[in-house]
This record gives sequence, structure tokens and C-alpha cells, in this order.
Amino acid sequence: MMKIRKIAALLLAVGVSAPAFATNGYFSHGFGIKAKGMAGVGIAMPQDALAAATNPAGIVMVGDRLDVGVDWFQPKRGADIVGNLGGLSGSYSGNGDSSFLVPEFGYNKMLGWDMAVGLAVYGNGGMNTRYEAGPFAAGGLGFFGGQNPSGVNLEQLFIAPTFAMKINKNHALGASIVFAYQTFGATGLQAMTNPGFSIHSADVTNRGNDHSSGWGLRLGWNGQISDNVTLGATYASKIKGKFDAYKGLFAEEGQFDIPENYGIGIAVKATPKLTVAADIQRINYGSVKAIANTADCLFAFGCQLGQSGGAGFGWRDMTAYKFGVSYEHSKDLTLRAGLSTNRQPIPSGQTFFNILAPGVVENHLTLGGTMTLANKNELTAGYMHAFKKTVNGALSIGGAFGGMVGGGEANLHMSEDSLGVAYGIKF
Repeated sequence: MMKIRKIAALLLAVGVSAPAFATNGYFSHGFGIKAKGMAGVGIAMPQDALAAATNPAGIVMVGDRLDVGVDWFQPKRGADIVGNLGGLSGSYSGNGDSSFLVPEFGYNKMLGWDMAVGLAVYGNGGMNTRYEAGPFAAGGLGFFGGQNPSGVNLEQLFIAPTFAMKINKNHALGASIVFAYQTFGATGLQAMTNPGFSIHSADVTNRGNDHSSGWGLRLGWNGQISDNVTLGATYASKIKGKFDAYKGLFAEEGQFDIPENYGIGIAVKATPKLTVAADIQRINYGSVKAIANTADCLFAFGCQLGQSGGAGFGWRDMTAYKFGVSYEHSKDLTLRAGLSTNRQPIPSGQTFFNILAPGVVENHLTLGGTMTLANKNELTAGYMHAFKKTVNGALSIGGAFGGMVGGGEANLHMSEDSLGVAYGIKF
């Protein structure tokens, strides 16, 4: 166990899960550059060794291969506070850190025609903001002791050894044992360290990077229903995690679980060269108190940070809808495109606390392609644009705390771009 943690820490240090803001809440829109070029579609359409990250049953369909990739990710996030009577009104940029590299790795080995083992290593992005001049510090809540820069950083790394087998020629089952390693840090939130605001006022901010690890299970099924239609389904359990150094910030004294998620998918070979595929993914953010508890009672007695019912980010469950196409232009070139959408997880009344985590994007456009090289290996590229989304926070600076600082609204905005490349080696 300790050895695995050390390996995970080393992988994080070299950037396997770089801090970033993912696109469906804080989940990535997809795993594997091929899938990312199709808006993340992959439950019924495995394409490389990263298939295990979406549906472990898929690895028995992709053959012996090694895939290594990296995604250059650039989110733009921030907030505008309006109507505040206490001097907080203004525009705030959370882009102190603006560009990130998010690598990925997958290896797959067939054991005969009907079984496969694999290993996928990937990141789930996370929450990241850095306000060089933020509302929690000088010029804002500086009178409570807040300091610049302010923000949070969450990194998540997953290591998933996987086994899959065909139960007959058309149906396969798969399972991954998922090890998750999380890192979190917060700075500049001294405004929240008053003993009346938190039950552990010394463990709210500027505690460096804390670490957490846990285990989970991902299960999957892939079934070819006809010559042209394939279906898939997948389920991932909740993974427990806890940040003791921030037990005064997160509900349940630092408990920060990774929520369960599940989905279904379909892939249709419309013509010999064209495949159309779609996924529906459900992410149960509402089952994790640190993420789901609302901030309506923010800083009121009985609702202090760190308590089981203490203030949180107020995120609701999310359903993401993904649609992608893959076109074999020639034997050496495959082109991809995709669209996805979701209902972003932050209600309008919960925007103030989410200045730290403005994960509000909904609509994504993706493009991609794979070139087969002379040595039969593959070079893949994928681009994603998440269109700018603004959430206006009606009366979001309210309750006891709003009365103290002058009320008003916190309006969040975010957009994203990413460009990834991967190299696939076929054995």
C-alpha cells in the first residue's frame, strides 16, 4: 500500500495529473485522445488502451497496444461581484495559473482471443483557481485577514489495473480495481478562519498540499447486438478520501470522496466508413457532502465549515450527453468530431463560495483524427472547445455572512480549450 502511494505521488510530481479544471463539473469530458476527439464518447466504442478508464470491458476489443498521450489544457475562469455594499463589487480573474499539461498512459495485453489485461493511468483534472487579486483578500475581505493570492488546487490521479473477457463472441465483461490518489491545497482564505466560521479554524487555508488515497471498482459490459450496433454500460463506485489538513474547510472534517458515476452508450456503424456513437453519463456529486452541501447558511452558527452539515459548494448531480462521429477517410486516416452538453452543477444561489471552483461550462465541441504511420503505429490529435458559460448568482451573497459584507451577487464565468496528442504502438 505504501509503495503504491509513493508511485502515485511520483506520477503526480511529474505531471500525470496536472491541476486543471475539467469540463463536466470537475470530471474530464473523456479519457484517451481518440475518445476526446469524439466529445468523450467511449462506453460502447473502445479505441485504445485508455478504454479501461471509460468502460473496462472494452480492452478485450482493442488488441495488444501501448498508448501515451498528453493534453494541453487552458481554462479561463473568473467572477464578477455586483450590487455589493461592502466594497466587494468588481471583476476577478482566477487565471493566475492558465495552462496545464495532463498526460495519460495505457497498456493492453491480450490473453488469447477472449481475455485481456491492461493498465490505465489518467487524471480527472480537478478544481483549480488562483486569484492574484481576489475578493477573499486585500480590497475584498481583507479586513478578515484574507491574503493574495487566493484559490484552491485539487489533483486526482487514477491507476486502474483491468481484466476483461468475452463471455461469447459478441459480449464482454470487464472490471478495474481503481486506486485514486488526491492532492489538495488552499491559499488566501484567512477570511474563513474565524472560530465562529469553522470548527477547526487552524485547518482552513495555507496548510500546504495534503494527500488522500482510496480504492474503488469500475465495472463494464460491451455487447454487439447486431452487425452494425454495439451497446455498452459502465458503473464506478464512490471512492473514499479525506484531507485532514483541511478538516476545517470541507464538510465531515475534511472528507472529500470521489462520487460514483455510471453510464450507457451506443455505437452504430452507419456505413462501412462512418460510425456514429453516443454516451449518457451520470455523476452523483450530490452524494458527497463536501461538494453538495449548500452555502445558504454560510458562516451561520450550527453551519460552520468542517461540520457534517457545514457549508459546501452546493453542487447538484449531473447528467452529461455526448455525441460523436468517426469517419475512415482512408486506410491511413480517420477523422473524428463530437458535441456534448450537460446541466452545469452550480445553482444560481450557490455562486459565492464557488468563486473558488467555477465549474460551469456546459457545451463542448471537439475535433480529432488519427494517422496510421508506415510502421503501423498511430499518431492521434484531438481538440476541445468548451463555450463560455455565465451563471448569474441571484442573491448569492446572502444569509448571515451576506449581511456582514453587504450582500449582492457573484456571477461566475468559464470557457476552456484543450489540444492533445497521443502515440499508439501496436504489438
